[in-house]
Amino acid sequence: MKPVIFGLSGPVLTSDERAFFAAVEPAGYILFKRNIVDRAQLRALTDALRDLAGRDDLAILIDQEGGRVARMQPPEWPGFPAGPAFDALYEIAPMSAIQAMRANGEALGLMLAEVGITVDCAPLLDVAQPDTTEAIACRAYGREPLRVAALGRAMLEGLAAAGIVGVVKHMPGHGRALVDSHHLLPTVTASDAELEVDLAPFRTLAGAPMGMTGHIVFEAWDAERPATLSPTIITDIIRGRIGFDGLLMTDDIDMKALSGTAGQKAAGAIAAGCDLVLDCWARMDEMVEIAGLLDEIAPASRERLDRAMASVRPGTGDMAALIAKRDALLALV
Repeated sequence: MKPVIFGLSGPVLTSDERAFFAAVEPAGYILFKRNIVDRAQLRALTDALRDLAGRDDLAILIDQEGGRVARMQPPEWPGFPAGPAFDALYEIAPMSAIQAMRANGEALGLMLAEVGITVDCAPLLDVAQPDTTEAIACRAYGREPLRVAALGRAMLEGLAAAGIVGVVKHMPGHGRALVDSHHLLPTVTASDAELEVDLAPFRTLAGAPMGMTGHIVFEAWDAERPATLSPTIITDIIRGRIGFDGLLMTDDIDMKALSGTAGQKAAGAIAAGCDLVLDCWARMDEMVEIAGLLDEIAPASRERLDRAMASVRPGTGDMAALIAKRDALLALV
């Protein structure tokens, strides 16, 4: 097994993809809008991936946060609100906001489980600042670490109740980034003491099964390398001060915050201490390069992957009732 999660080019596996994935055996796959038509097609695709891997516990990921980050969309599936809706409710009724988020996470998870998806890249634990890039601000759970952690925990619990593994992101915190790491490399100049605010939600939820790095330079910790490529940040901050021992994957290795070829970036991330590389765009030449430069998955990383996927249990909730409960609570604002 190679320590990489690959994207797919379309709504069905191509013959080239099928042959390549069978030979390489990636740790998992991630789905995007280009891979999704309707329920029947999506379930057939995830079943095909499981059959190819020969594993019922295959990690099949999606970015389905709610709001603008939603790969499965209406009218085929219901829309889900983004983080700020729960932040606003928390302002007047914290317990109601937590209940709403838990119901939201469970409903969202049931929607994913129905089509064979097993991992959701949520919750977002980045603590927003007044000048946070809009790419994060429109998704964040708030500006207070306690609030972000409480809502993040509720999301993780809701997803787990539906049989879905959650991924806390973007370690060690994307809230101070002033630019979008999809396009530029953010540099954070805050002091070590100031960054305690950013670490707090991740430390509170350090027992999460999976986490994702951010492509951000933190001058206080490593002025030369972004977190994804920094052994110092991964070992001393994420594994050390946060205390995270779950599966650590990169954010999309193709994002413009990182430089170098796809294979160079992937190899650098694994060398820095990430367990898995996330490569989203299904470009065959890049996937071949990545697979050629990565060794087999490390035993510790495989154990973390297996542990995370073992937490998946079938959910039994009623999606419509959960959405109704969430909406009734959000209507309090």
